[in-house]
Amino acid sequence: MSHTSEKTPAELFATPVQFLKGVGPQHAELLAKLDLHTARDVIFFFPRDYQDLTDLTDVSELSEESLVRVHGTVVELDQRNTSSGGTMLGALVRCTGGNIRALWFNQPFMVRRLPPGQELLLSGKAKWRGGIWEMVHPDVKWIDSDDTDARGKVLPVYPLTEALSQPAIRRIVAGVVETLVGHLDEVFPAEFLEAHNLAPIREAVEQIHNPANRESLARARRRFVYQELLVMQLALAIKRHTQHELRRAPPLAATAKIDARIRRLFPFELTPGQNKMIDEIAADMAREHPMNRLLQGDVGSGKTAVAVYALLLAIAHGQQAALMAPTELLARQHAGTIEGFLTASRVRWGLLTGALSPAERRDTLAKIAAGELDLVVGTQAIVQADVEFAKLGLVVIDEQHKFGVRQRASLKQAGLDPHYLVMTATPIPRTVAMTMFGDLDVSTLRDAPPGRQTVHTYLATPEQREKWWDFFRRKLREGRQGYVVVPLVESSEDAAATSIDQSYESLANGPLEAFRLALVHGRMSAAEKATVMDDFRRGATQVLVSTTVVEVGVDVPNATLLAIESGQCFGLAQLHQLRGRISRGAYPGYCCVFAEPISPESQKRLESFARSTDGFELAEIDFLLRGPGDLLGTRQHGMPPLRIADPVADAAVLEEARRDAQQLVAADPGLAHPEHERLRRMVLVRYGQVLDLGDVG
Repeated sequence: MSHTSEKTPAELFATPVQFLKGVGPQHAELLAKLDLHTARDVIFFFPRDYQDLTDLTDVSELSEESLVRVHGTVVELDQRNTSSGGTMLGALVRCTGGNIRALWFNQPFMVRRLPPGQELLLSGKAKWRGGIWEMVHPDVKWIDSDDTDARGKVLPVYPLTEALSQPAIRRIVAGVVETLVGHLDEVFPAEFLEAHNLAPIREAVEQIHNPANRESLARARRRFVYQELLVMQLALAIKRHTQHELRRAPPLAATAKIDARIRRLFPFELTPGQNKMIDEIAADMAREHPMNRLLQGDVGSGKTAVAVYALLLAIAHGQQAALMAPTELLARQHAGTIEGFLTASRVRWGLLTGALSPAERRDTLAKIAAGELDLVVGTQAIVQADVEFAKLGLVVIDEQHKFGVRQRASLKQAGLDPHYLVMTATPIPRTVAMTMFGDLDVSTLRDAPPGRQTVHTYLATPEQREKWWDFFRRKLREGRQGYVVVPLVESSEDAAATSIDQSYESLANGPLEAFRLALVHGRMSAAEKATVMDDFRRGATQVLVSTTVVEVGVDVPNATLLAIESGQCFGLAQLHQLRGRISRGAYPGYCCVFAEPISPESQKRLESFARSTDGFELAEIDFLLRGPGDLLGTRQHGMPPLRIADPVADAAVLEEARRDAQQLVAADPGLAHPEHERLRRMVLVRYGQVLDLGDVG
């Protein structure tokens, strides 16, 4: 970058990457693949990892069983077969103070990654064996040969794209940091930095890219993790403030008379947990500000009855209510349940899904607009532009995590600020609730309705397959029904996964040939799926071979058997949802999972599933196993991805940032004070569009 002194800081940070020192047009194309277009993008392009060469052990100083880190160069490789039919790869590595042998079993692909002359950083436990120190399956970091004089440094490791090396990206980033770090503006007042133990921005940028040591790296990382989480929590706190304080909704109080009228419609006593949830929801709905509540409860905990109470409370006040489900199958299921509750009431309700004929749709839309339907049950069809409610007082969304932030926003605009209740049977870890759903109040329904049956869960080996099908057939002859769930609709390159067609054929011509089977999957039309499900519900079909379309909401009390094929293909939350299909009647449920081959991660997941039936415990295990990536994906939720913070590892900082954000917004709701101007700008740039914060400040 030339003539930097003639440009303003804003112009310097906006410099296109191809004009940066050492970049040029060719490198600029590669950087664009990493979403790096300007100097600002580069200076805030954080390393994904570090190679710590500051605390290395000489081989001459090694001791048995201590965790050590050594730095060396591959001298030669030795690959051979083991007596058990596997492979063993040995690499002789020359280090300071002597040699060490690194060993890998059944990882032949490592040969390609260990050419003689390759520099390595090895971490692990060393053992003295056969006259040489050995490390079995050490943690390996590859050092570029271009990294001269790397010893004694903490080297940043950046995300790469093809044809771009670590040394090249390090040089580019270092050049930009050196030129621009002095022009960075501090977003926090000095006393705020001191009170929260935060490094100033210029120090933090220098140390995140070129740390002097591990302590200075930790201090720099804390600054950026806190800042990223604070900006997110400010956005969510502002959103909550806007919803709670600035918007108006119809107050819908649950008077003693209305409460008695609603409860008469339920053919059972509500549990203490359900009553507690109803109290929280009714208190929200009685206010003049829109309710914005998330109701989470484990599979089969009785959330639907709580939602029906809220819907009827809105209708009792002359308002319309909408219940939205993620699939046609679940919308129809809800419609059937609600129809049962409403037999003794005058509530007018209708179904709005994509499967209606044009004439049926026109008729339903006209009734909604005229206020002739009190309750509308449907799918995403409810949020389409041509749907206009006469007087919408409450929106309930089932399986909240299947809808993105933007869909939630469009539903809010379907009427004049209705109350808003979302439900999920996928218990949400606390850290996720504070990030993705931080704009919602959370109610948790923990107790199961009386009579809910236990489910016995087994993780089976291939040798136990015959025994399981014997048991399955015996239960079918006793009058029970069952599901067989497979992950795929058709065969794929993944030989470990069973396709639904293969499974259906092998069962119909094998262990279940004497029974009535049917097939259901997502590629069938809504009408076809409805017919198959009706036959299963009536008992005309004994076994349903299915993909995960039965994961949520399908309620057939007589179905007590569940076989899951290729269990390694399913997430823990999905497995738990599927198991929830067979605990809904008077008989205990039996679930058997077949899975092979299994990675260590999927083995842990499946063992956890077999051991625990507590959805909240499983949600936490799933989050720890999979990390935040899957749960905080941008596609599903619309929220921008986190650049440096990890809600699991940084949970304590997340709590701190949430507390601070709520205090800041309570004191200065629009971040309008001059000292908060830069913070406000950061919030709007990052979250303004996705959280609809355009009216802030």
